[in-house]
Amino acid sequence: PVLREYIISEGMAALGIPTTRSLAAVLTGETVRRETLLPGAVLTRVASSHIRVGTFQFFAARGDVEALKNLADHVIAGHYPEASEAANPYRALLDHVIEGQVDLIAKWMLVGFIHGVMNTDNMSIAGETIDYGPCAFMDAYDPATVYSSIDEAGRYAFGNQPRIMQWNIARLAETLLPLLASDPDEAIKNAQTAIDGIGPAFERAYVSGLRRKTGLFQAKPDDAALIEDLLQRMMENRADFTLTFRALCDAAVGPEGDAVARALFKDANAFDEWAVKWRARLAEDGGDPKARRDAMRAVNPRYIPRNHRVEEAIAAAVHGDYAPFETLVTVLSRPFDDQPELARYADPPRPEEVVYQTFCGT
Repeated sequence: PVLREYIISEGMAALGIPTTRSLAAVLTGETVRRETLLPGAVLTRVASSHIRVGTFQFFAARGDVEALKNLADHVIAGHYPEASEAANPYRALLDHVIEGQVDLIAKWMLVGFIHGVMNTDNMSIAGETIDYGPCAFMDAYDPATVYSSIDEAGRYAFGNQPRIMQWNIARLAETLLPLLASDPDEAIKNAQTAIDGIGPAFERAYVSGLRRKTGLFQAKPDDAALIEDLLQRMMENRADFTLTFRALCDAAVGPEGDAVARALFKDANAFDEWAVKWRARLAEDGGDPKARRDAMRAVNPRYIPRNHRVEEAIAAAVHGDYAPFETLVTVLSRPFDDQPELARYADPPRPEEVVYQTFCGT
């Protein structure tokens, strides 16, 4: 589990996702009982902040308004100093946290990442990914995808992450009510206004990112519907999320580049039908096709921390062989480069390699 945190957090950093970092993983020499007996270890994590929504809830649950104010002032001074100049610094703090979380969750989903345990104690007020427990990257696209062994109801499924983010921020807003206004009704109204803006803000960030992934660089009203059509076809055809978008980079140059994308769909016609509409939309943007391809490659990774590769590296390390771990970390440090000598690390799992569950052992 410690190596999982190390691999995935470093992979996320290379992908450009705001994240805590892994400074070191150190064996303790003890054995720890999780799902099986594992070597004990300590992960040293580097973060701009270790303060979570749960930290605010800790004091709010005790009715300690003075401690809440001290904590909020500490966060403002250390992370959002511009909020201190606002008419309502604590509303400005809430807005800054919302902005960071919207950006973070949109970036997660644009690379198919599923955190797995998005509770309030795993939500950093600094807008960084923290606590990589049973997290995983999606293979075939399906918004209902769940890997975490403890998420039996799918609360933290891939497609639920924006709603859970909003729920978590609502819990933060509740803790801030005594600071937002002296009048309780005014405080609730203030908080609700902030929370109501989360859904539209996320939609804008996510669709904007999907536009870049599909090579649409001039916003058009029907873009969201076109992209949703692609995602629906990907789900119905069990198309790999990462490889489909990577294949679109070459397909954007012309139909002669369609072969890889088509092969990812059980029914190639499903891709062909969508590609006709997509190319008509690309024509509206104009521009140099090869420049578009290069821009798309800069946002569509070839390599992600594939679940089966992560498990492979961990299994070898448990037996003292760290070579697969080192190789995987090296591959993931350049996620947007082709790296032909290591191309197998981009491959989705074979049926016998599919990982269906991940576990939180940290």
